[in-house]
Amino acid sequence: MPNARLAVDIGGTFTDLALEQAGRRFTAKVLTTPAAPERGVMQGVRGILRDAGLAPGDIALLVHGTTLATNAVIERKGARTALITTAGFRDVLALRNESRYDQYDLNLVLPEPLVPRHLRLPVAERLDNEGKVRLPLDEAAVRALVPVLLSEAVESVAIGFLHGFVNPAHERRTRDILAAALPDLPITLASEVAPEMREWERFSTAAANAYVQPLMARYLRQLERDLQGEGLLAPLYLMLSGGGLCTVETACRFPIRLVESGPAGGAIFSADVARQCGLDRVLSFDMGGTTAKICLIDDFRPQTSRSFEVARVGRFKKGSGLPLRIPVIEMVEIGAGGGSIAHVDALGRIAVGPESAGADPGPACYARGGVHPAVTDANLLVGRYDGASFAGGRMVLQADAARAALTADIGAPLGLTPEMAALGVVEMVDEAMAGAARVHAIESGKSYAGRTLIAFGGGGPVHACRVAEKIGIARVLVPTGAGVGSAIGFLRAPVGYEVVRSLYQRFSSFDVGAVNALLDDMAAEAARVVAAGSFGAATQQARIAYMRYVGQGHEIAVALPARTLTAADVGAIRAAYDAEYSRFYNRPVPGSDVEILSYAVTVATAVAAAESVAASPAATRAVPQGVRKVRDTASGAVADWAIYARAALPPGAVLAGPAIIAEDETSTLVGPGWHARIDARGYIEMMTA
Repeated sequence: MPNARLAVDIGGTFTDLALEQAGRRFTAKVLTTPAAPERGVMQGVRGILRDAGLAPGDIALLVHGTTLATNAVIERKGARTALITTAGFRDVLALRNESRYDQYDLNLVLPEPLVPRHLRLPVAERLDNEGKVRLPLDEAAVRALVPVLLSEAVESVAIGFLHGFVNPAHERRTRDILAAALPDLPITLASEVAPEMREWERFSTAAANAYVQPLMARYLRQLERDLQGEGLLAPLYLMLSGGGLCTVETACRFPIRLVESGPAGGAIFSADVARQCGLDRVLSFDMGGTTAKICLIDDFRPQTSRSFEVARVGRFKKGSGLPLRIPVIEMVEIGAGGGSIAHVDALGRIAVGPESAGADPGPACYARGGVHPAVTDANLLVGRYDGASFAGGRMVLQADAARAALTADIGAPLGLTPEMAALGVVEMVDEAMAGAARVHAIESGKSYAGRTLIAFGGGGPVHACRVAEKIGIARVLVPTGAGVGSAIGFLRAPVGYEVVRSLYQRFSSFDVGAVNALLDDMAAEAARVVAAGSFGAATQQARIAYMRYVGQGHEIAVALPARTLTAADVGAIRAAYDAEYSRFYNRPVPGSDVEILSYAVTVATAVAAAESVAASPAATRAVPQGVRKVRDTASGAVADWAIYARAALPPGAVLAGPAIIAEDETSTLVGPGWHARIDARGYIEMMTA
């Protein structure tokens, strides 16, 4: 019987793989193949099966995450898309909500809508805010759009009508008319992909889903064929941005829910590590080849959100991207990965990212045609990497190429040696990540006091100690398999699905019956999606309401009991809202009524309990395999750092920094003033001295 489970995570630079079978784990990294991502996937699958001594038929489950949808939106390489909308509202995508992400920038640039104006096609119809028909759908006008769609070579259509989230009848009828005339045309309904109020966000999400749908469907179907051609017939699941798994059919229907699938896997990985170690307050720090992701995890659950921005034109500035109303694990993501390119900005400062060298051509030291210095080049030049053993010796890094790139782009303009230029690049990228972490904590109303930083990704363990120092964290944990943490996280994720719908209610006139009917219907819909991939496994349910004081503009999520509500629950839910509001803003607003705008129901398979592990054995002094001269970025001093092989460190091994613990997919830096021990699970635990 097949009993191995395989996960594949496509990143901007590397494609990571993790395979688990009967207590064994195998991991691998291969360069991503941007022109045809499935080629890199198949290369990695063949390699990891060979390493594990397994045949394709031994795989019982394959879980996949990809950045393909995100990249298509960022690079504007999606389908030629049309939006059919209510007459008079074709410019909603361009008008946005009229806010400015930088009110003092007189040359403010906003992202162009994914659908150009001439393909935003108005149709006469109107529903009121309660879903009542004020103007019937002009079906003749809908039919008249068919030749327009054909003449414009439209490849995908989004349909979004005003108040369609309350009553989707007009959207569905429009779909049926178009489908009868153009049966092969992919159609997205805003009332299905984002059934919530706020037409800009809803239309933007529908347009983005339609924009990437043909591309993602082709890719996923091709990947299925390639896997089956290889003899790998196991079910294929996709990682959702919200932290659950779904079938290929669901992913092809709502591909926009995959935009953060890779980072979501990393957060799930951190949550699982936190659960294993009994850490109820952690910071997940995932640094890969293209970006760094930071996520707060409390009580073993990552923070979640109902909104996300993609393709920001203002660097890391909220409001400068295209809004998506999808379930996501809330995190801050910045262009600070190993491939992020360093340069000198107009003010003569060293800046890093957000542009990345990616996998092709990659950092200069890869010797694949890259001529600009990346973070990996800087790390190599300060001594953090052994160029001959990088990636387990499968890739040799060229220090001379890194030195030349740093000299040309950083050293020469600033009058620095290449080594000092490299130090400046590393320190700047560390400060950028620390700054993003500080802002994330403030925006979340939380602090880092008493938290543990869980570091993973190819670059996370390399930069973890310095980032921790900058944000005031005194404990860092580097799990086994850290270099491919997101892929391992895929194997820990439940099969799950979230349904969101709007139903306006106030506590002063709360209709318990109407809310229960809505929540039960949402739970049934989510359960149907999950049943397609859970194979009868037990499921659990979570319910959330998004509330705000009357007159306010933004909601706060409050958990609801996962059962039928009674009138007695109303007061407790209101009290929970006041408490959550006070956590953000210090005090409630007495005397103000509270309104509920929307509800979310998640159905997911149960998460396995953490296995108990015996306490670490008595401490033993670790023996280094050698030394290497490394420049410390905090002091600038060059010193001999002890080098240890992680595979040779047994549980209980202890060592003091400065030191480097090397493994195939990453290296862990134990900075000066830090000491490390290997716990019973083989995890590296670092503490400040």
